[in-house]
Amino acid sequence: MSFAKIYAEYAVAAVELAGVTVSAVRVLLALALAAAALRKRGSRQAYRLCRERLGRSILLGIELLVASDIIKTVAVDPTLSSVGVLTIVVLIRIILSLTLEVETSGRWPWQSGSEL
Repeated sequence: MSFAKIYAEYAVAAVELAGVTVSAVRVLLALALAAAALRKRGSRQAYRLCRERLGRSILLGIELLVASDIIKTVAVDPTLSSVGVLTIVVLIRIILSLTLEVETSGRWPWQSGSEL
C-alpha cells in the first residue's frame, strides 16, 4: 500500500469521526436548547426550534460523511463500483438536503423570500 493511500485512509477516518461527533454533539445541544425554550416560550416554539436545529445538525453530519466518502472513492478505492455507490449517496444527500431545507426554513434554497 502506498504512502498516499495510508494518509488518505487516516483522512477518511478523521472526517468520518468528525461527522459522527459533530452530529451527536449538535443533536444533544439541539435537545438541550429545545428543553430550555420549552420553559420560556412554550411547546410550539420549542418544537419548531428543536426541529430546525436537528435538521441542520443532520445536514452538517451528512456533509462531513459525504466528504469522507469522496476522499475514500478518489484516493483510497477508485473503482467503478465505488464511484457508482458514491453517486447514489450524493444524490440521496442532495434530496435529503433539499427536503430538510424546506422543512427548516419554509422555502426552497433558491428562493430569496419566505414564500413557497
